[in-house]
Amino acid sequence: MTTILDRRLTPARPDLAARHLMGQVEARAFADAVPMRVVAPSAPLRREPRPDAPLDTEALCGEGVDVYESFEGWAWVQLHDDGYVGYLPDDALRGDALKPTHRVSALRTFVYPGPSMKLPPLAALSLGAGVSVAGEAGDFVVLSEFGRFTSGYVFAGHVAPLDAPEPDFVTVAERFLNVPYLWGGKTSLGLDCSGLTQLALAAAGIASPRDSDMLEVGIGEPVAFDDSLQGLNRGDLVFWKGHVGILTDPDTLLHATAYSMTVMRERLRTARDRIQAKSFGAITSIRRIA
Repeated sequence: MTTILDRRLTPARPDLAARHLMGQVEARAFADAVPMRVVAPSAPLRREPRPDAPLDTEALCGEGVDVYESFEGWAWVQLHDDGYVGYLPDDALRGDALKPTHRVSALRTFVYPGPSMKLPPLAALSLGAGVSVAGEAGDFVVLSEFGRFTSGYVFAGHVAPLDAPEPDFVTVAERFLNVPYLWGGKTSLGLDCSGLTQLALAAAGIASPRDSDMLEVGIGEPVAFDDSLQGLNRGDLVFWKGHVGILTDPDTLLHATAYSMTVMRERLRTARDRIQAKSFGAITSIRRIA
C-alpha cells in the first residue's frame, strides 16, 4: 500500500527531499536541513517560488525554519513551530539570528531605533512575533538585534517572556475582533480562521497545527453535541469542513470569516445555519481543550 504524505508537512518534491526522508520518499536528490530564523516582521510562505503564488501561511519574526534549498530569491523550508512546508523570501532569513527570549503580547507594536515613541519606527511586529531582549531602557526593552539593525526598542508593556504564557487563549483571540480576513494570513493585519486559532493557542503556550483539518484531528477532545447546541463551554472549538471558530461563551462564536471579511462575533446558531446553507455544510465536530 502506498502511503500518501501530506505535501503541507512533508519536505519532499520529485527532484529534492529532506535527507531524513530517504527510504520513505522517492526523489532525485536529498538535502540536509540548514537551520535559519525569520528576521523580517513576518514572511509569506507560498506554495510555489513566485510572488503571485497562493499564500499558505505566514512565518513570524523569530520563528525557526529548516532550509533545504535556496535559489533566485527563494528558500524552500519547513517551519519549526508547525511543520508547514513552502517557499519563503530568502532575504527574510538569517542563519546567525539570536533565539527569541520574548514574544509580542500586544496585537501589534512598533520597533523604534531608540527608547522614544517620537522616533520614526523601524517596523511593526504582530502578536506572537519573537524577539531577543538584552535589557531595559526606561519604558522600553532593548532588542539584541532586529533584522539588519544591531538593536531596536519596543515598549516593555507589549512583550512577555516566552515562559509566561497568557492564561486564556480566548481572551487573546478576542483582541483580533474586526481584523480583516486574509486567506493564509497570520498577523494582526489579516488572518484566516485557523490562523486566528493557532495564534491564540500559541500565546497561551499551546502548540497546534496550522490548518483547520489538522486542528480538528490534532488538538483537544471531542464534545458530544446535537442540534440544540447545548452544554458547550467558552473555549470550545467548532469545526466545519474547512472552517473553525472559537466559542467566547456557550452561545457566541468568534471566527475569521470571508462572510464579513473580518474577525467577527455572532450567535453560534446563526453562524451554524448560515454556514450549513451557504458554504461549509454542517458542523463536523466540536473539540474542547483541557
